[in-house]
Amino acid sequence: MKIFCIAASFVPSNTANSIQVVKAAHALAEVGHDVRLFVPGDNPVSWENLKNHYGLRQPFEIQWVHENLAFKRYDFAFKAVQAGRRMDADLIYTWALQAAVLSLWGGVPTVLELHDRVTGRIGPWLFRQFWKSKTKKRLLTNSKALKTRLISDFDLAAHQEEILVAPNGVELERYEDLPAPEEARNRLGLAPGFTAGYTGHFYAGRGMQLMFDLAKALPEINFLWVGGQPEDVSLWENRAKSAGLANLYLTGFVDNADLPLFQAAADALLMPYGQKIEGSGGGNSAEIASPMKMFEYMAAGRAIISSDLPVIHEVLDAATAVFCPPQDLASWKEALIDLKNNEEMRIELGKEARSYSQAFTWKNRAIKALERF
Repeated sequence: MKIFCIAASFVPSNTANSIQVVKAAHALAEVGHDVRLFVPGDNPVSWENLKNHYGLRQPFEIQWVHENLAFKRYDFAFKAVQAGRRMDADLIYTWALQAAVLSLWGGVPTVLELHDRVTGRIGPWLFRQFWKSKTKKRLLTNSKALKTRLISDFDLAAHQEEILVAPNGVELERYEDLPAPEEARNRLGLAPGFTAGYTGHFYAGRGMQLMFDLAKALPEINFLWVGGQPEDVSLWENRAKSAGLANLYLTGFVDNADLPLFQAAADALLMPYGQKIEGSGGGNSAEIASPMKMFEYMAAGRAIISSDLPVIHEVLDAATAVFCPPQDLASWKEALIDLKNNEEMRIELGKEARSYSQAFTWKNRAIKALERF
């Protein structure tokens, strides 16, 4: 099909929503569709730069559309949908509710992907317009918990079969033949010894303070933090220096293409989410999240320690991860020590997680998203 993807995310960007949008569009291209992604902006970027930034292989077209911010993305949505209609799109696939409604009003089959609740003054009205449209449509959510919430918020119990759950994914090809942790550390010039890794942003609710406290409490373990905005990296580097921590190493942002090797450098990978998780736009996703790092960690084949949140159990279980109460330093400390002292357990957890990750590829997700549509 000729698929026009419309997203309000900036490209390129280091934010999770930007990476997710590009990965999802890329997967649609990989499974054989003719894909064009519309995003807001005035400065096109070469494919070569995007390829490394996002870790891409299959080229697809990205078009930057000028927007007037005074119109709160309605201007962008209108322009993008009109462009899709002019180019005879078979399908509009969008993360923007405004674009989904405009697409349906224009008679174009539409897939809407949501990662959060529908709130605000106009959002609920737009969602009802989407739902009552007679044009062919499909709604995707990235977790069962979000689907349940939308059903409750909008009285959709009779339509739950029409809402498809599509968790985020991973490209397994990029995680083939990863070296053992010690070899990965050698390649990256990292310190030898047992290493606990974290990759992602440092937003509130990501457990940065907990991991900092773990580094203070466990000087025999190295902590590797990969990612973060420059100002956040600088803040934690200064705090580590003031505390005299010699076992905390921060890389800053690394290209997505390089991420698997950094994850492979850890003996254990951490997801210390709090009861409230903020994203780049604020809000709280602790009840409904589908973290991309979870699928990457699984593919890396390393032991995972995760906060014990219900939404995480939609994917992980006791065979694929160790669970600790959020922000419970003693439990996290004990879990890390146990993994450090039990190589057999680490290997078994990593092996099970790697095996299970095969069910969560971006390509499988793209196929499922459009199945029987």
